[in-house]
Amino acid sequence: MKANENTVLVGSKVVLVPYLPEHVPKYHEWMRDEELQHLTASVPLSLDEEYEMQRKWRLDDDKLTFIVLARESALGETITGTLGPAHTDTLSPTDPAIAALPMIGDVNLFLKGAIPTPNSNPLQPSHHADHGEEEEEEEEEEEELEAEVEVMIAEPAYRRKGLGHEALQLLLEYATGAPRSSFSTSTSTNPNTTAPPNTYRTTDTISLASNSPPVFGGKDKGLGLGSGLGLGIPLTALVVRISDSNVPSIRLFETLGFRITRRVQVFEEVEMRWSAAA
Repeated sequence: MKANENTVLVGSKVVLVPYLPEHVPKYHEWMRDEELQHLTASVPLSLDEEYEMQRKWRLDDDKLTFIVLARESALGETITGTLGPAHTDTLSPTDPAIAALPMIGDVNLFLKGAIPTPNSNPLQPSHHADHGEEEEEEEEEEEELEAEVEVMIAEPAYRRKGLGHEALQLLLEYATGAPRSSFSTSTSTNPNTTAPPNTYRTTDTISLASNSPPVFGGKDKGLGLGSGLGLGIPLTALVVRISDSNVPSIRLFETLGFRITRRVQVFEEVEMRWSAAA
């Protein structure tokens, strides 16, 4: 998705950057692992095919992908690189300090249906040229927006450390415009108090010190749209599909406010959706 091509999301443990060509060799190495192929239901690709996939995902409007970088080494040592205080306007995914951080996984959002906008209903045609468009409108209305969430921490040394949890919080906060408390079962959440999309917190300076608060950086304030808005994905559109044997992932999404809503025995998977009552 081109919407996030200049976006950097910085948390206390991880940094999220768009999937760039320089990430492909490492990603290709990961996906040769049979365990990861099984967990992600993926098939191995050649390196050339992986580059083509990266290019395609960058252009597709229905795929939002971030590479997850760790702000600490596998031994827990803070990686500061060469980045000192810098204006978020100039922070880019290719900043040398960001490039020095270890690549440990990815997070994805796969969209089906149209994203609602504040000023218009994307399911409502703007012109009616003939009666046939009424049928098309009905078909479109039947296709509700669905945003399927995925996460992969590919590097074993970085698992079970809360990095996948924070990466998902950053992704979901960015995609929905909802406050981070919406994705934490440790904080009570009122479903009617979603933060407006333009209340993303930005700051004049950014630091890679591990105790700095999460910020959004990039040429467009990290929001990817150049308008100060998130992607506007409703919380109720969020869905996760996980193998029913992948208990750690099920537990992870439960801590983010998701609950099992369906079991699909033929595929041996569970479907989870975000719940305000989580």
